[in-house]
Amino acid sequence: MTILANPRIPEAVRAVAADGTQLRYALMEMARDMDDVIALGRGDPDLPTPPHIVAAAERAMRDGLTGETPVPGMPQLRAAIAAHMRETNGLPIDADNVMVTTGGQEGLFLAVQAVIDPGDEILVPDPRYSSYDDAIRRAGGRMVMVPTKREDAFNLEAEAVEAAITPATKALLIVTPSNPTAGIVSEDRARAIAEVCIRHNLIVIVDEIYGKIVYAPYEHFSIGSLPGMAERTITLDAFSKAYAMTGWRCGYAAAPADVIGAMARIKQVTTGPVATVSQWAGLAAMTGPQDCVSEYLAIYTERRRVLLDGLDSVGFAYGEPRGGLFVWADSSSTGIHAAELSYLLLQEGRVLIFPGTAFGEKWREYVRITMLEPIETLREAVSRMLPVIARYRVGL
Repeated sequence: MTILANPRIPEAVRAVAADGTQLRYALMEMARDMDDVIALGRGDPDLPTPPHIVAAAERAMRDGLTGETPVPGMPQLRAAIAAHMRETNGLPIDADNVMVTTGGQEGLFLAVQAVIDPGDEILVPDPRYSSYDDAIRRAGGRMVMVPTKREDAFNLEAEAVEAAITPATKALLIVTPSNPTAGIVSEDRARAIAEVCIRHNLIVIVDEIYGKIVYAPYEHFSIGSLPGMAERTITLDAFSKAYAMTGWRCGYAAAPADVIGAMARIKQVTTGPVATVSQWAGLAAMTGPQDCVSEYLAIYTERRRVLLDGLDSVGFAYGEPRGGLFVWADSSSTGIHAAELSYLLLQEGRVLIFPGTAFGEKWREYVRITMLEPIETLREAVSRMLPVIARYRVGL
C-alpha cells in the first residue's frame, strides 16, 4: 500500500505527500499544534553564541560603531577571514578575494548569479538542500544531478562528475559536509574531482558551511587549496553553524577578485552591506579564541553517538555521518515508508523529523534526523522513536 492510499495517514498529509517541501511544512504545522514535541527536523544550532562574540557586538553598539560599511564588508573583517582561510583551509587568498554576505544562503545566491547564465548547466550532488534549486533556477541555469550512494557514505565520485558533463556544463556544486547526507568529500576524491574540473574548465562552487563540524577520524579538505583551483573556485562559508550564530546572518565567500566584484555589484543593488553589528561579531569569531568550536564539536560528537546507537538498536540503516548536524537514514530498512514514518513518529512519538523528498524527488525512502537538542532531550527522543519503529516494523 502506498502512502497516498494508507488509511493511517490523514488526507491533509496524503495530499502533499508527493511534494517533499510541502510535506515538511505540513508536518511542522501539525507539530505546532501539539504539546511536548521534540524537534529533530530543522538545522539551526541550539547552542548559544559564545560569550566573547556577544560581548564584541555589545561593545560595538555602545561605542557607536554601527555605521554602514563597504558593500563587500568591513576591511578588517575581510582581512581576518582571508587570514583564517589561509591558515585553516589552505586557500591562497587575501582580503580582495573575500566578501561578507548576509548569511550563507545569500552567498550561494550571489555566487550563482555571478557565474551562471541562462541555459548553463551546473552539476549538483544528489541529494541536496533545496535552496540550491531556487538559486540556480533564478539564474536561468539547469541542474544536472550527480548521484551519490549510501554505501559510499555519500562521498562524491570524480567518475560520476565527469559522466554528467555536457557541452553546456559551466560549473560544479560541491557541498562538504553535506546537508542532508552528512557525507564529506574526502581529500582523495577532491583531488580527482579537481583534475576533472581543470580538464573541462569548470567553475566550482563549494559550500563548506559545516566544514568545522567533522567527526574523527575524518578531516575537512578544501578543494580550492589545490593547484590550479583557486582561480576557478568560489568557497562559501558562514559563522552560523560552527559558532552558533544562525540569527546573526553573517556569512562569507572567497573567490577570484573579479567574481567577488561581480557578487558585490549584485549585493549593492539588492541587500547592501551586512548589518554592521553582525560584522563585529564575525570579527570576534574569526580573531577570538577558538575553544568554542572544539567544545561544540565535542557536544555534537556525543549526541551523534546517542542517536546512532539508538538507530543501530532497531537496524535502521543510514549513511555514515562524517560531518554536519544530521543523520540521513534509509527508512526502507524498517519496512516503513519515509513519509509515513515521519507522520507516525510525530503522532505517536511526538518527535518531528523530515522526509527525504524535501531534498530530492527520488529520496522517498529516506529521512533526515538532526542532533540539535540537548543530550538528555535527544535520549528521550530516541526512547520515543524506537517503540514506534519497532511496532510498525513488525506489522503490529
